[in-house]
Amino acid sequence: MPNTKPRVAATTRPVTESELAETDRVIRFAFGTFLGLPDPMEFMGDADYVRTRWKADPSAVVVAEHEGKLIGANFAVNWGSFGFFGPLAVAPAYWECGIAQQLMVPTMEIFKRWGNRHLGLYTFAQSPKHMRLYQKFGFWPRDLIAIMSKQVGPRDANSAKPSVFSDAKPSDRGALLDVCLEVTSAVFGGLDVGGEIGAVATQGLGDTVLVWDSAKLVALAVCHTGAGSEAGTGVCYVKFAAARPGSQAGANFSRLLDAIEEFASSRGLTKITAGVNLARRGAFTEMYARGFRTELQGVAMETGDASSGYNRDGVYLLDDWR
Repeated sequence: MPNTKPRVAATTRPVTESELAETDRVIRFAFGTFLGLPDPMEFMGDADYVRTRWKADPSAVVVAEHEGKLIGANFAVNWGSFGFFGPLAVAPAYWECGIAQQLMVPTMEIFKRWGNRHLGLYTFAQSPKHMRLYQKFGFWPRDLIAIMSKQVGPRDANSAKPSVFSDAKPSDRGALLDVCLEVTSAVFGGLDVGGEIGAVATQGLGDTVLVWDSAKLVALAVCHTGAGSEAGTGVCYVKFAAARPGSQAGANFSRLLDAIEEFASSRGLTKITAGVNLARRGAFTEMYARGFRTELQGVAMETGDASSGYNRDGVYLLDDWR
């Protein structure tokens, strides 16, 4: 049946720190309701998407307000040449009232200000209304995204300690970020997750795992760990990981997965989660061979044509655009 709910004219603006708890409540209740959870507020458990992302960049969070009530929110993320948004959430009482579309307008202005040349998002593959909404802003469905997980056991006492960003002296971290940028930009020109690495370090959300070949950085993984991060209790959440392109990319990706497992075990964590676009077949098949299994599946929507991003076979990269 056609939508009969009247359009609601909301005010969209940046969120304030005092509104973060209410923003978190709206997101949990919206997604928990959509997914049919018995208690919608249990969505995400003790993971935190709101405060961590706001601290990283307060100007990247947009909220919708109606008659003094916060009713929706959206988060933009800047990875240099690439940008994405999410989670975008609207209070269930305001579904079908045009709020999501109103949130998208300032979000696209944020991307314009940043100058990202390619944009993407993760959405529910089973929801035509989400796809229709995002198509209005130039996003089109592409490949499936698998959110995969694996249980990990206790640490082997004989295992080598993985190299991590926090091992570097504060005075050396700027140069180390430049080396990380060399790896990511080799995958996709200008791709820069330095902000993610910095947020994890300054907020104490986890660490960034580094894999070296002598003095050359060949792979890295930005990992959130535990409650209060985007991971949740007992979880190592790989928000981004990449191996330097080249003939050894697959082998170095395998070494990176070893290092992530060792890192998770060393922190006493029992589960690893990570997202992978299924166009990156080598990365997906390697994860599957190691025992990772898909626990949630969505679809990537992107701007431009099919060749304009970094989702293709031969790219050994993990990311999660939620």
